[in-house]
Amino acid sequence: MRLAPSLPKAGNARGAVIVRPTLAGRWLDGVERLGNRCPDPILLFLIALAVTWLMSSLLDGVDLGLIDPRTGHQLQIANQLTLRAMATFLAGMTLTYVTFPPLGMVLIMVLGVGLAERSGLLAAVLRGGLAIAPRHLLTPLVVLVAILSHVLSDSALVVVLPLGAALFYVAGRHPLLGIVATFAPLSGLMFANVLTQSLDAILAGFTEGGARLIDPGYSATPMNNYWLMLATAVTTVPATWWIVDRVIAPRVATIAVDGDPDLMPTAPPITVAERRGLWAAAVVAFVVAGGLAAAAWPAPSPLRAADGSLTGANSPLMRGLTPLLLLLTAAPALVDGRVAGTMRTHREAIEGMTATMSSMSYYLVMVFFAALFTKAFADSNLGAAIAVKGADVLRSLGLPGAVTLMGVILLTFTLDVIVPSASAKWAMLAPILVPMLMGVGLSPHLTQAAFRIGDGPMNLMSPLFPYFPLVLAFCRRYVKACGLGTIMALVLPLGVMYLALQTVLLLVWFTFGLPLGVGAGYSYP
Repeated sequence: MRLAPSLPKAGNARGAVIVRPTLAGRWLDGVERLGNRCPDPILLFLIALAVTWLMSSLLDGVDLGLIDPRTGHQLQIANQLTLRAMATFLAGMTLTYVTFPPLGMVLIMVLGVGLAERSGLLAAVLRGGLAIAPRHLLTPLVVLVAILSHVLSDSALVVVLPLGAALFYVAGRHPLLGIVATFAPLSGLMFANVLTQSLDAILAGFTEGGARLIDPGYSATPMNNYWLMLATAVTTVPATWWIVDRVIAPRVATIAVDGDPDLMPTAPPITVAERRGLWAAAVVAFVVAGGLAAAAWPAPSPLRAADGSLTGANSPLMRGLTPLLLLLTAAPALVDGRVAGTMRTHREAIEGMTATMSSMSYYLVMVFFAALFTKAFADSNLGAAIAVKGADVLRSLGLPGAVTLMGVILLTFTLDVIVPSASAKWAMLAPILVPMLMGVGLSPHLTQAAFRIGDGPMNLMSPLFPYFPLVLAFCRRYVKACGLGTIMALVLPLGVMYLALQTVLLLVWFTFGLPLGVGAGYSYP
């Protein structure tokens, strides 16, 4: 059975969403129509590239009166339309494409996903999970898994997104709903988690560097925002559940599922052979994970950073996380296929990887233009100038503490359109915002918390978010005509909710002096 009876099949009235007789429903319909009328994301990246070149030329030589916090020197816009700049751009175009950060990680992880699909491991795991998980709790379970998957960093998108879609699909629910339930927490809720992650360590390092401009002995740790981060996870899971099932589900109820049947999971009962394959795959996964843990545990382990950290930005374990995840996916999949009899030869394994990689063709094309725009924007210094100027304006206002924190959230939220990377934004903002707020009595950890709340929700609303092409590629595996506007209209309510709910949480924490994190306070000194 390929399609559950509750799902609309291809041929329904153009897959149009339900027109809801509410103001919010009409507004989201308008967002979807506007988004789908916009040019293809590839053309949007080309337009953004042209605007970047033009602005860099117009602002060339203009004294902006800004100091680059990364270098301590005057910040100047670099003209990208000079012959030398264009020659450098053309000469480095190939390297710009192949070294674009999301590209290699996505393609490596897709190989493992392809093996898991071809061997039947993915479908068997999903059907087995559905057999023991109550159907009405599917949404909160998927949301919780997405939040916990933040520890996998950006790799989580490639792993959890297709899993969410497949889980909903084999349960008879719309696969786009599963993508929304995973994509929104993964990319729009970066601050929520139960476990610390590598990003916590990276941002804490920038926070410490900014604080030491005022206090050379100041130190920060990845746990300085932990209690607020945990509270965010606890409160946003039920809120996401309600919006996904009550607001978004009716909007996808009549969208036709007309993707390639060969790329979609099936939902028959698990056979004896599949059950043997699952047990064998579980043993292999346990052995591989145990071996990795044993190799990383000793203090002199080569998987640790020079300071002994396993989760720091320079830890070989974190730097090699993507290929390690490929190993943890591919090894169980190969064993499962062999034991279950679904993948007997190496040729079948190669066919599985090839079939999944072929579905990424649109993503490969789009990433090329995204990489060119990102490179030109970074080289022009336009992003740095906007970030520094915005921080200067915020500092000049001299507002009360709670209002200042809201200003940091709004500044970060706005800048996320042009600088989606959290580490890149904080590298520019921390040397300005952290000392500035220390001067008015607010601790660096509180400033970091406000930054992290503002970072994320805009990812669900900006068509220039680097991982939107990946989301679109996964959506089109199930709905061929799915457009950027459809996705943005579906996740927009969650983005608005995340921004509002996290802001309220921070203000409540700040007002009542609730524990912010391990070893963190609200005031300085």
